[in-house]
Amino acid sequence: MLKWRVLTALVLAPLAIWGTLALPDLWFAVIMGVIFSLGAWEWSGLLGLRSSAWRHLYLVTFIWLLLLLILLGPQALRAALLPSALVAVAWWIAVLLFILRFPAGSALWTRSPLLTALAGLLTLIPGWIGLVAVRLEAGPVFALLLLLMIWGADIGAYFAGRAWGRRKLVPAVSPGKTWAGFWGGMGAALFVMVVAFNVLHAPVHVWLPLLVVALIAIAFSVVGDLGESMFKRLAGVKDSGAILPGHGGMLDRIDSLTAAAPWFALGIYLWHRMA
Repeated sequence: MLKWRVLTALVLAPLAIWGTLALPDLWFAVIMGVIFSLGAWEWSGLLGLRSSAWRHLYLVTFIWLLLLLILLGPQALRAALLPSALVAVAWWIAVLLFILRFPAGSALWTRSPLLTALAGLLTLIPGWIGLVAVRLEAGPVFALLLLLMIWGADIGAYFAGRAWGRRKLVPAVSPGKTWAGFWGGMGAALFVMVVAFNVLHAPVHVWLPLLVVALIAIAFSVVGDLGESMFKRLAGVKDSGAILPGHGGMLDRIDSLTAAAPWFALGIYLWHRMA
């Protein structure tokens, strides 16, 4: 399992880094749209629908929403940053409350595929907007920094959890997650941020507020991971898919990003206007 995780990461990480830094804004938005659309297809498998036609309709609806935003252009995406981020913040706080109360409230989702479908849109669309908007608002380096922090947090959580994980984080939702993994992930993300700001020679008054923003975003990346775990548990599946060897589905790889990106984008937006 670990071997396949490492091999897949060694192939995909350089491509992601190159694409984030080198692709024009339009192509970056399109490629990220394809990745998030794969996530939407996998989310449609969590709805409990027997007919594949409804799954295809969900995917087509998602793609059309992304295409509309892309065709409206960069200014529309910048304009969508603040409202979508505020919606996402409210959504992820609600998800956190559902996670903490789980399995209480489960019937709300199991009885209504429509609500679960809406949950997928609230998860994926603001996440995509947030990532693309960070690149438009602050540049490719900050979009890459967001990805590196999430990757660092994932790696730190994995190894800290294996080494010191005893106390479970939210066992009813994800028995494998521990508090040691949480703090290991936060520490690794903090290390990535400090190294990045030193490499960029950013002054303290610039990087200190962003450090706070980044840590909030990474903390909520855990909520994104747990939120997807909650919906997978409700659907009775272990992985959202099997497209990535050792990692499961695409949704399993972007779940943290969907929650972190809107928080980071909101922080960038406010920082730019208060600086």
